[in-house]
Amino acid sequence: MVKRTGRPGYLQIADDLRAQVADGRLNPGDALPSTAQLREQYDVSAGVVKAAISVLRTEGLVVGQQGKGVFIQDRDSVESPAPPAEDGALMEQLAEVLGAVRDLGERVARLEESVFAEPPQARRPGK
Repeated sequence: MVKRTGRPGYLQIADDLRAQVADGRLNPGDALPSTAQLREQYDVSAGVVKAAISVLRTEGLVVGQQGKGVFIQDRDSVESPAPPAEDGALMEQLAEVLGAVRDLGERVARLEESVFAEPPQARRPGK
């Protein structure tokens, strides 16, 4: 089922499972097929299946119950995300993050220069 499209297999599986929820083939409270069944269905490794389920879990679409399985989450029981910040506040936060990343990049560059710089007399001729 996973196609060679350049899109990672785990995302293709997550897309397919999401579509099954959207069109009603999977409903809130339904269990996903087991990892073994999904492996066989999509012809992938267990790691790929687990990565797909992890994506859906992060999105709040599924919830795992230890020893029971992974179930489609009722969207009404999922907490709504916080309302979006105003554009100005969001831009300020983005500017702060970009500044911090730039600062970290400069610090890493200086650290690499000091760690990887070869002393001028490090190599002796003939040795």
